[in-house]
Amino acid sequence: MSGSVVLLHLAGAVALMLFATRLVKTGVERAYGDVLRHRLRATMRNPLMAVLAGCGLSIALQSSTAVTLLVGSFAGAGIVSGMSGQLAVRGAEIGSALVVKLLTFDLSLLVPVCLVAGTVMFMATERRDWRQFGRILIGIGLLILSLEMIGQASEPLRQSTLMPVIVNYFAGDPVTAYLLAALITWLFHSSIAAVLLMVTLAGRGFIPPELGIVLVLGVNLGSSIIAPLLTRNAEPGVRVVPIGNLLMRGMGSLVMLILFLTFKPPVAFLGASVPDQIVHAHILFNVLILLAGLPLAGLVYRASEKIVALGTKSEPAALDVIELSALNESALDTPSQALANATREVVRVCETVEIMLKRIIELYESADADKIKALAALDDRVDKKHAAIKLYLAKVTKNPLSEDEALRCQELIGACVKLEQVGDIIVRNMLVHVRKKLERGLEFTHEGWRELCAFHASVLANARLAFNVLVSRDAETARQLVLEKDRLRDREKETSASHFLRLRDGTAKSVETSSIHLDTIRDLKQINSLLASMAYPVLEERGLLGGSRLKAG
Repeated sequence: MSGSVVLLHLAGAVALMLFATRLVKTGVERAYGDVLRHRLRATMRNPLMAVLAGCGLSIALQSSTAVTLLVGSFAGAGIVSGMSGQLAVRGAEIGSALVVKLLTFDLSLLVPVCLVAGTVMFMATERRDWRQFGRILIGIGLLILSLEMIGQASEPLRQSTLMPVIVNYFAGDPVTAYLLAALITWLFHSSIAAVLLMVTLAGRGFIPPELGIVLVLGVNLGSSIIAPLLTRNAEPGVRVVPIGNLLMRGMGSLVMLILFLTFKPPVAFLGASVPDQIVHAHILFNVLILLAGLPLAGLVYRASEKIVALGTKSEPAALDVIELSALNESALDTPSQALANATREVVRVCETVEIMLKRIIELYESADADKIKALAALDDRVDKKHAAIKLYLAKVTKNPLSEDEALRCQELIGACVKLEQVGDIIVRNMLVHVRKKLERGLEFTHEGWRELCAFHASVLANARLAFNVLVSRDAETARQLVLEKDRLRDREKETSASHFLRLRDGTAKSVETSSIHLDTIRDLKQINSLLASMAYPVLEERGLLGGSRLKAG
């Protein structure tokens, strides 16, 4: 078999291993992600529990990088302390190493079992949790199969005359081997995949023990670089934990490499075979980093903060931008022009309210003090514009107005009042729910969160219709907006029924978040009613409104 064919087979086997690892990771995240995140947040206040939680989550997700990113986001949002985050990542690295050890056993019998069971579960039901568990089983089966394929694909290399030359070169140049292993791990974005590849090749006799130790240290360097690179554009608070991991694990691997090359200790105590020695060296390294990290957690955290602060570019001094008001006093003597100016200013209020409505649902998922403060500042802007518009329109009415101009003036005042009320609901009601959810560390069920997002999306779409009606005064758009109000009322009943069904079944998250869930639906419905009422003047003018209901036809 030619060398190119051998490499092609080896590349295909490695690609399958990477795909299988990702399949397991995504399956776990989709099926149990909310539960795992909730448990992680609840246990990370205790240092020992932080280590154990990180270890368990890494085993479940088969990725220490995923845990690092998750914990970093928690630390950035102020949900957990930075030091607890550092310890959780230390545990995650050990969990990742234990996954490698588990996969080195002879699990070939699990391949057909996992593939058959996973495929049946995935295809035989529409239940989301069962389908995701089937995905996990398929991923495990493919992962074990990929290891067998790597071994078979590398078998012809035993007869290669070039392979011993390459191995001897890297054995004589450990620094290059160390950096190459780091590069491979970064390309794989998985220390598990990188170590498994080396273990499989070592089992075929291609990697000597001393070189294997060097490669393991390189893998740990490469793995510690992944998260900082992925979060390089994130907020400073999110980057502290990944940088701390780089300091401990990355610098630790470099120190260990220097010590290993200087003293050349025997490696036989790590295991009877080279694959065992590589796996055990990987586990031992991460245990040592954990033990060193316990007393150094505070120091590493402070150093991480300083490094992040140094790398954070200070924003250049921005020119003070004065927002020009459309409320031109000189136009008051011309009512038509003054009303057009007022319309422009009300449209700006609409834009601000739309931003607030979009951001509030984002805060339900990820909130911090700065984001909450920024949203409250938008409401202050709405209040100021509301007061200025009302005063301006009051001045307009001092001049003689036609019937249409008088009606338009009242319509703009009414719209402005409703927009101000929407802003108050978002800040005084919904923002309170956000703070409550954040302080108590609560999580919605997957179904509950999906229902809230869908309900919010409908309200946001109706808000845009209302803003369009205000400008265009189109009767058909106004009619559609009122019809959507009725549809939303029906959706509210369905959502509440689903929520109470989960309460009846005793779903823990539904019980914990019940008041927040129902109050949020109520607030969104109230916002929708206020915005839909902006269509009434247009419909009434066209004779399409009978009492409080649309006329038929």
